[in-house]
Amino acid sequence: MRFQLEGFASEVFAPLVRRDQRAKGSLYLRGLLLDGRRKSMQPMAERLGIDHQQLQQFMTSSTWPVQEVRARLAWRAAKVVRPQAWVVDDTGLPEDGIASPGVTRPYSGTLGKVGNCRIGVSVHAVSDTASCPLSWRLFLPAGWDTPEAADRQERKPHQRFSGSGR
Repeated sequence: MRFQLEGFASEVFAPLVRRDQRAKGSLYLRGLLLDGRRKSMQPMAERLGIDHQQLQQFMTSSTWPVQEVRARLAWRAAKVVRPQAWVVDDTGLPEDGIASPGVTRPYSGTLGKVGNCRIGVSVHAVSDTASCPLSWRLFLPAGWDTPEAADRQERKPHQRFSGSGR
C-alpha cells in the first residue's frame, strides 16, 4: 500500500520543482489518508509524528503550481469515474460572523434559511456508479469586489475556503 501511495504522490506532485515540496506534499497526502476524524494540520502532524509547521508552511506559504496538481488529480479521478456527466454544484458554508472572505446573507440550502454563509462552487465527474469533485472555488459576490470591501479583505487574509487557493 505504501509503495502505491508513494507512486501516486510522485505522479500528482511531479509539477513541484523542489524535492522538499514534493516530500511535504506526500506527507500531507498521507496525513489526509490516515485514520482520525480531524484533518487539520495539528492532528494530522501528530498522527504522522512530525511538527505541524511543515504541513502548515507547505499549504499556506510555499509557492507551488496548484492548478497543475489539481489538473493531475482531476485527470486521475476522471479515469476512474469514467464520467457520463459533469455536475456544477454550489454549497453553503455556514459562518458565525460576516468578516470572513465571501460571507453574505443569501438563502442557503445547507442552512435551510437565509443566513451568514460563504458559497463554494464545485465541478464533479459523475457516472452511474461513482462521483468525484474535480475542482472547487469560493464564490465571491459582487459586494466583495468593491472599495468598501477592502477593509474586510485585509482584516482576514489568512482565512480561505479550502478550495479557493490550495
